[in-house]
Amino acid sequence: MAEAQWFVAHTYSGYENKVKVDIEKTIENRGLQDQILEVTVPMETILEVKNGVEKSSDKKLFPGYVLIHMYMNDETWYVVRNTRGVTGFVGPGSKPVPLTEDELVALGYSGNATKPEARLEVDLKVGDMVSVISGAWKDTVGVITAVNEKRKTVSINVEMFGRETKVELEFTEVRKV
Repeated sequence: MAEAQWFVAHTYSGYENKVKVDIEKTIENRGLQDQILEVTVPMETILEVKNGVEKSSDKKLFPGYVLIHMYMNDETWYVVRNTRGVTGFVGPGSKPVPLTEDELVALGYSGNATKPEARLEVDLKVGDMVSVISGAWKDTVGVITAVNEKRKTVSINVEMFGRETKVELEFTEVRKV
């Protein structure tokens, strides 16, 4: 038997989770667990830092699409294709084309479709005037000279003993003025 592959089903926008649940119910009802292995709605976690508050939210990577790890045959094709909300498979005409390993990696998925790493969105940029809201420099005001998303820090210059001194602070310690 050929190896299971990842296919992409196109859905009505906003119906991705419903399609996922409906396919999973059909798999259970028809006993297709050994043929349709996984159904997933590609999501990414976005960490936002606004006004010193870090907030996490999930966002669909590809609205209108569902990834399905399955063995392609007439029965599995029929089940997916005839699920309410599915408009078809991605591929020329009616022939579904599986994703390549390179495409899966580019999507942030390995062969086992683990969730991609969280992406950070920050409303802070070089040149922004910020006020320090906690820590040793609380109530100090400064201009951002550098943003380090990897370390989740900003650098600002503060005046200390009549001289400009560079201070590194966490995103959650500052708020835009």
